[in-house]
Amino acid sequence: MTTLPILWSFRRCPYAMRARLAIQSSGRQVQLQEILLREKPAPFLAASPKGTVPVVQDGDTVIEESRDVMLWALRQNDPEGWLDMPQEGFDLIDTCDGPFKQALDHTKYAVRFPDRDEATERAKAMVFLTALNDRLNQSPFLMGPKRRLSDMAILPFVRQFANTDRAWFDAQGLGPLTRWLDAFLASDRFRAIMVKYPPWQAGQDPVLFP
Repeated sequence: MTTLPILWSFRRCPYAMRARLAIQSSGRQVQLQEILLREKPAPFLAASPKGTVPVVQDGDTVIEESRDVMLWALRQNDPEGWLDMPQEGFDLIDTCDGPFKQALDHTKYAVRFPDRDEATERAKAMVFLTALNDRLNQSPFLMGPKRRLSDMAILPFVRQFANTDRAWFDAQGLGPLTRWLDAFLASDRFRAIMVKYPPWQAGQDPVLFP
């Protein structure tokens, strides 16, 4: 019997969300092993000492970055054509993972960054969100009429930002962006990746995903 790859995940982490989205789309089945970030199991840390999710263990191969996990899954099977995307889409993901995520963290966890002005950091995040909104004003998805990798890599982080103060977010006049986000949150796709599982324990029956 072939051993399935292991996906170490934490349900609410946006990096782990994007990994689950790509694996779900690819249909590449894995053993999902949910962890608590405050109680990281020894086998998880043995596989990836840096201790962040997601992590895929595929035989002797360990994949520790969320974007690499997405590519690992979709390069095996990409039925929705997410990888059919120009470099511009990858550049958007770079901006999401860099300047936008930094501004998001400085906003969401402002108490941890007393040297940062929360309003200034929120304004930095809005620069990226406004650029996304302008794109979505022209087409249903970031790269045109169909969802691509960029949409699914970025949506979990827009969700995280919106959830820091949803009333404020909704008042910003970002209609296309808000509709794009809300359609994702209402989708069967999102519900399926957000099923709650108890934390993994050695010896338990495998949790297969998708």
